[in-house]
Amino acid sequence: MRHRLRNAVINVVPVFGFTLSFAFTHRIAVALALALAAGAAVCVYRAARREPVWGALGALGLVCVAGALAAGTGQATSFFLPSLLLHAVMAVVSAVMLLLGWPPMGVVVGLITKEGTGWRRCRMRRRAFTRGNLVVLAGNLKMLAIQIPLFLSGRTVALGAVDVLGPIAIALSALLGWRVYRRVLGGHRCGSHDRMTVAADPTIQGEPLPVGDPQGRGARYTDASTRA
Repeated sequence: MRHRLRNAVINVVPVFGFTLSFAFTHRIAVALALALAAGAAVCVYRAARREPVWGALGALGLVCVAGALAAGTGQATSFFLPSLLLHAVMAVVSAVMLLLGWPPMGVVVGLITKEGTGWRRCRMRRRAFTRGNLVVLAGNLKMLAIQIPLFLSGRTVALGAVDVLGPIAIALSALLGWRVYRRVLGGHRCGSHDRMTVAADPTIQGEPLPVGDPQGRGARYTDASTRA
């Protein structure tokens, strides 16, 4: 989480540069030049540290699109339109997936742990992922509730400050959503949950796996010889 948060903070450096320079100069051209220079500097920084530069390149591409919008419309607030649309799309997609019984948090965790969709076989875990994801969705909607009025009123500097703090707010909502997931799950154990734990922690690969019933109501343990 700390590593991802650091990367998110580094990737918003161009937005910070645009906001800060526009606050002092009120000139879109100067702000765009500084934002592009900051985006290029982030790419060079990642390359020098031999880190993946795809995130920085994506952020630089987003800055280029945002800069084209701001230059084309002559409105500094248009620079933040792609970020605003991205948050809106994320909120809509998350809400639809929750209604369909596929909370994005469960999908992401399944991909990270290589569990796939095994968590859906356990009713308790589906409920826990759904409630945790509702917290994340609430954080995203809160961001939109702040950004949209600022965008419509043309408050560029305030909108930029919110956009800079956006990754931190999203990371904190994700962390809180995970805590809600763990609290709802409590001491519940099922086969898919323990397989997720083994996938996430290679140090326990040799431990016996629980074999749960299809309903995910409980688990019984078998040793390695029995599984073989």
